[in-house]
Order: sequence, then structure tokens, then C-alpha cells
Amino acid sequence: MPESAPSIPRGRHAPPLEVRLERQRGRLFAAAAAVFARVGYAEASAEAISREAGMSKATFYEHFANKEECILALFDAAAEMVRSGVGSATLGDETSTPEQRISLGVGAFLSALEAFPDHAKTLLVEIIGAGPRAVERRDAVLQDFADLIDSQNAIAHERLGARRFASPHDTFAIVGAIVELASRQLRHGRPEKLADLEPIIERLVTGVLDQGTAASG
Repeated sequence: MPESAPSIPRGRHAPPLEVRLERQRGRLFAAAAAVFARVGYAEASAEAISREAGMSKATFYEHFANKEECILALFDAAAEMVRSGVGSATLGDETSTPEQRISLGVGAFLSALEAFPDHAKTLLVEIIGAGPRAVERRDAVLQDFADLIDSQNAIAHERLGARRFASPHDTFAIVGAIVELASRQLRHGRPEKLADLEPIIERLVTGVLDQGTAASG
């Protein structure tokens, strides 16, 4: 997920324009995540995000037309980083069993959320209140994660003889359950840590696979 960027040197030591813009955007992303997590999307403002980043409102508007564009861009960046981590983990190596790949994928997902709690809250909680475009983007990302799980399961089935999910709806159900479990933990602290969800999610995935195998048997 996007991290806070270091301060940008000025004058003759200043980096190229594209580097400066990238660093500014990183600082704005970190500030936006902090503001959204602290006060919620409805109460957040371009001024508050700019102040949190130590920048002017003019700089904010150089990057985003409004706070909706900001949360959408932050959501996309955070989702892509989580997806990349999960995808790399679930591919594993030739010695990984299907069960180990499930565990690695779940662990990668929860580790990413735990490492960036403000970004995680934006990704799973605040995006829902950001309007129809945000909800549409969230639905698309959930479907993308479901498709990723299904495709990785198909690879494991072909190469390692892993059990296959009964349908793509099964993988979407898993993603939905994982998101709600993680969202509840971020909002209410139940269970105590995100990592405590790992065995619950693994049992969920295993149970869906078991039912899929029984249905096709």
C-alpha cells in the first residue's frame, strides 16, 4: 500500500518533476488514509488532507479534483498492492501443497492490512460511503479477487490435483466473508488482531472446498 514519502529537496537539489509529483502523491495518499480513518469519509475534506500532508490545498488539487477522486485513487493503489502480494504468495513454488498456498495467500492479505491499518480501513470500510462510483469500484475489486482465487485454484488443480471449487460463486462468497471479517476487526477490534482471523479464514476456505468436492462426487 502507498507509504508516506520523505520530504522533497528544493532548489538545485530538487529531483525531476515526475519524481516530485510521485512523492507528493505518496504523501497525500498517506495523509488521506489517516484522515479518512480518523474522521470518516463524510467529514474528511481536501483542506484536512492537505494539512495532514503538510501541503497546500493547491497542491492537493494538482493531483485530485476532489476528495472523491482522492479516495478512488487511494483505493485503487491499495487494492493493487494487496492483490499483487496475494497473487505472488498463492503462486508459491512447485513444492507448495494447495493447503500451503491457501495459508500463504491468507497470510499475505492479512499482513498487508495489518501493516497499513489506515489504508486498510479506507479499502474495506470508508470506501462504502464514498458514493456510487466508489461502490462500483469496490464491487469490481471484490470480483477481481474472487477471479484471482478461482484462477489460482484452477492452476493448483491442474498441476497438483488440488480440489476444485464448485463454482466461481464459491470464491466470491469467500472474498465477501473475508472482507466482512476484516472490516469488523478494523471497526470493532473483534477478534483482537487481524492475524487471529487466519485460522478462521483457512477453515472457511477448506470447508467450501470440502463441500464442492462432495457436490461433484
